[in-house]
Amino acid sequence: MSAGALVRTGRRRSFTGWPHRVLILLAAIFAAGVIWGNLFVISDRLIVGILFVTGIFTLLFIAVGASPRAPDNPTLPDWALSLASLACGVFFFFEADVISSRIQVLDPLTPAQYGFGTLLLLLTLEATRRTTGMGLTLIVLLFLAYNLFGSRLPPPFGHGIDDLEYLLDILVYTTDGIFGLPIQVVASYVFLFVMFGTLLAKAGGGEFFFNLASALTGKTRGGPAKISVISSGLYGTMSGSPTSDVVATGSITIPIMRRLGYSRRFSGAVEVAASTGGSAMPPIMGSAAFILAEYTGVPYREIVYAAIIPALLYYSGVFAQVHLRAVRHGLSPYLEEGMTLARTFRTGWVFLIPLCVVIGVLMSGYSPTLTAGIGSAAVVLAAALLPVTRMALWSIIEALGETTLRVLPVAGACAAAGLVIGGLSMTGLGMKAANVIIAVSGGDAIPTLLLAAVITIVLGLGMPTPSAYILAAVLVGPALAKVGFPLLESHMFLLYFAILSALTPPIAVAAMAASAIAEEDPFAIAFDAVKLAAVGFALPFVFVWNPAILGQGAALEVVLAAFGGLVAALALAVAIEGMLERTIPRPERVLFLAAAVAAVAPVAWVALGGCAAALVLLGRRLGRAPEVVLGENAAAKLPPQEQRGPQ
Repeated sequence: MSAGALVRTGRRRSFTGWPHRVLILLAAIFAAGVIWGNLFVISDRLIVGILFVTGIFTLLFIAVGASPRAPDNPTLPDWALSLASLACGVFFFFEADVISSRIQVLDPLTPAQYGFGTLLLLLTLEATRRTTGMGLTLIVLLFLAYNLFGSRLPPPFGHGIDDLEYLLDILVYTTDGIFGLPIQVVASYVFLFVMFGTLLAKAGGGEFFFNLASALTGKTRGGPAKISVISSGLYGTMSGSPTSDVVATGSITIPIMRRLGYSRRFSGAVEVAASTGGSAMPPIMGSAAFILAEYTGVPYREIVYAAIIPALLYYSGVFAQVHLRAVRHGLSPYLEEGMTLARTFRTGWVFLIPLCVVIGVLMSGYSPTLTAGIGSAAVVLAAALLPVTRMALWSIIEALGETTLRVLPVAGACAAAGLVIGGLSMTGLGMKAANVIIAVSGGDAIPTLLLAAVITIVLGLGMPTPSAYILAAVLVGPALAKVGFPLLESHMFLLYFAILSALTPPIAVAAMAASAIAEEDPFAIAFDAVKLAAVGFALPFVFVWNPAILGQGAALEVVLAAFGGLVAALALAVAIEGMLERTIPRPERVLFLAAAVAAVAPVAWVALGGCAAALVLLGRRLGRAPEVVLGENAAAKLPPQEQRGPQ
C-alpha cells in the first residue's frame, strides 16, 4: 500500500442550494446542542460522549463519501450508516439511566446493548477510515486484534483477556474507550475553540491577519514568503490543524509566491513549515494541547504559558531562513499598493478584541470551555461594532454549521484513538512498551529522547496531530517518566514531534495538501519544509535540557533562556542556509552551530558565552555587500504589473 493510500480519505462533499442549507442547519442545531451542554448543563460524561459521537457520525456519513471518487449525492449505504448512527444515539439516549447505573464488567450486557455496542464499534472504524484514511484505521485494527488474540502471545507481550463481551464493555460502555478522554476533549474544549476560530474567520479575521502580515513584511525581500509565515502562524492558532491551515492560507500565499517567480518546491515548503507551527501557537494552539492538559492534569493556561517562547522561537527560525533564502536568490517583494498598517487596522482593530478577551479570561483562571464560549460571544459582539464586519443571522448559523463539519475528522480520529487507549489500559501494553523502549535505550537520557522522537514521528505519519500525540503519550510517555524527565517537559516534547510529523517524510500530510496547490512533488516539498523547520526539531530537546525555555524557573532564568533561544534560532538558521549577506564557508557554519547549542545551555555562563560568540560571528558578517546567487530558484524578472500579484 502506497503512502498516499494510507492518508487518502473519503470525499468531502460540497453541497449547493437547499441541500447545503439543510446540512448547515442540521449541523448548526447540533452545534447549539453542544454549546448548551457545555456551558449550561452538567451531564454524565459517558452520556455526553455517546450523544456527541452518534450525532457527529449521523452527519459525517452524509457529508463525507466512502472514497475520494464518491458521488456528489449521498448513496444508499451512506444513508444507511447515517441512520444506524442515529439509531445508536436514540438507543443510548433512552438507555442513559441504565447505562449510567450499571456496574461495568460485572453486569452482563443485554442482547440489545451487545448489538448496539458492536454496531457503534463498526461505525467508528468506518468513520475513521473516511476521515483520516487507512493509516490510523489499520493501527486501530491492529490494537483490536491484539486485545482479542493477545492472550495467545508469550510473555511479556501476552495478556489474559480473550472475551469479546469484556472488550466491548470496556470500549463502548465506559469512559476508557470510544467515549474516553480524547472524545471528551473534542466535545468540549476543541469544539468550542473551533467555533471561536470559525466565527472569527467568518467575520473577516482571516483576511485581517493576511493583510496585517502583508503590511508588515510584504515590501521586504522574500515578502510573500514572510507573509505566509506570519499569516499561517496567526491563522494556525485558530485552526489548530496543519493541513487545514495549508489549504486556507496556502491557497492565497502559494499562488502569489509562484507568480513572483518563487519555485514550486520553495513556495509549498514555506507554507507547510509555517502552517505546521500553528498547532503550537498560543493562545489557542491545537486540539492536541487540550488533550495534553486533560491527560497530564496540567492546567491549560500553564501549557499556553509554557508554549509562548518555543512558538516564537520556531517562527523566528522559519522567518530567518526564509529571509536568508530570499537574500541568496534575490526573491521579489509583494508590491500591493496601499496595503498599510493604517488601512489594515481601519476595520481590522475589532478582531483584536476577541483575542484579548480570550487571553484575559484564560489567564484569569477560567476553564478553557468557558473561555472559548466567552470568546465566541466576543467575536459576534466585536464584529457588530462596524457595519462592514457585522454578521447577519445566517452568517452566524453558517459558522455554527461549519464548526460541526470542521470537527468531523477530529472527532473520527479521537474516537478511534479512544479505542487504542482503552485497549492499552485494559491489557497493560502501554507499560510493556515503555519497558521495551528503556531496554533498547539502556535507560540513558539522550538515547531515550532520540528513540521517543523517532517513535512519535512514526506514529504520526499519516495521522492527525491529536491521534499522534495520544498514541505517543500512552506508549512513550511512561518511558520518559521512568527515565526521570518531568511531566510537562516530557509531554511538550511529545506534542512537538507529533505536530512535526505532519511535515515529515515519507507521508507528510501537510506537504500533500500543499502539493495540490503548488503543483509539485509532495516529497520535494516535505524535505525542504523539514529544512525550514529545523528549529522546531531542535526545540523539544532544549525543553528537557533547559526547562526555562518553557517558562519554568526564576524570571531571570526565563529571560536568559528566551534571549539565548532567539540567538540560537538565528545562528542555527545561518548555519543551515550557509548564508548571511554573503555565502559562509563550512567551518564557520560549524562555529555558528556550536554557538547555537551553547546559547541555550542551562548554565548561565555557558549560555552567555554562546550568545556572545554567535553575536560576534553575526557582527563580522553583517554590513558586507550582499551576494546574490541566481539559480533556478531565483525570482523571475517580471514586469511591474505581474510583480504586483493578484489584487
